[in-house]
Amino acid sequence: MSQAAPNPVTVEVTRGPLVESRHHGSVAVVDDTGRIVCAIGDVGAKTFPRSAIKVLQALPLVESGAAEALDFDDAELALCCASHSGEAVHVKSARVMLMKAGLSEEDLECGPQWPKRLEDIAELIRADEKPGALYNNCSGKHAGFLGLAKVLGAQTRGYVDASHPVQQEIKAVVEAFTGETLSEDVCGIDGCSIPTYGTSLTGLARAFAIFGTGEGLEPGRAEACERLYEACVNEPFMVAGTERFCTDVMAAFRGRVFVKTGAEGVFCASVPEKGLGIALKCEDGATRGSECMLATVLEVVLETNEDEAKVLDHFVNPPVETRLGVKAGDIRPATGFLDALKADLA
Repeated sequence: MSQAAPNPVTVEVTRGPLVESRHHGSVAVVDDTGRIVCAIGDVGAKTFPRSAIKVLQALPLVESGAAEALDFDDAELALCCASHSGEAVHVKSARVMLMKAGLSEEDLECGPQWPKRLEDIAELIRADEKPGALYNNCSGKHAGFLGLAKVLGAQTRGYVDASHPVQQEIKAVVEAFTGETLSEDVCGIDGCSIPTYGTSLTGLARAFAIFGTGEGLEPGRAEACERLYEACVNEPFMVAGTERFCTDVMAAFRGRVFVKTGAEGVFCASVPEKGLGIALKCEDGATRGSECMLATVLEVVLETNEDEAKVLDHFVNPPVETRLGVKAGDIRPATGFLDALKADLA
């Protein structure tokens, strides 16, 4: 990630009396008018948002009427926005989505992936099976892409290619929400084979502020945003799974926030009651760092009840434990990072 100056330390990992490791990162918080409310680190540097923008990638499916034509329910729409763990309900729902479009697992171009949890891996091994593409954490998103292709009358084969009508629709949506031109010069291939374009954290935060409130959007697009927002917060388990940040936080906050992780330490969030969007990058790609960072931002931005505070604290200050479960240290927000957030957001 190129940058003008080193990003600050955002998260510290302690063991006993020493800080054993440090994570550097950057955070942008933007309101739905496009005003930058908080900028920590190099928020203008291009980064690949990866799976953090799946909800934006699902917008053409809803906005076009394809989701309604295919009779996708809340759980299925949430799965379109998911990086799921490959649990049974995720796999079954992705299969049903494909069936509704008259397609099958063979039409998926995301590739196979083992489930996230050991329990689910063991179940496949006991059955002497290997995971197919339905187990891929992006299978719901891809089932949505295929459904959109079918309703648009586009060829389903090659739907992951940058030139395909589905990917062109998605690119236009992301450009409209971020206010940035997605350049072929800063384009990579995501883990699930679709294009991923470099964008700034300020652009991503702007996108999620607008997504959360619908500010400045024409009615049809605003309704599509609301439909996806409600689907995800109503069915948070479908967005991730058991003991996952996105599921646990959205379940605890009961519609107050939308959060979505992406690979390599990226996170995006919408906080509609504050009119804010959040985008961050833990520079070394560590999930423990990005989760602590986002939980800390939410803790500063929001007034919380006991249940909400308990869930956030689990990610703001998780313990470092030995193999026997004995606490050996902490993961915690760095003092300078926390002070900078409070100065701008508290």
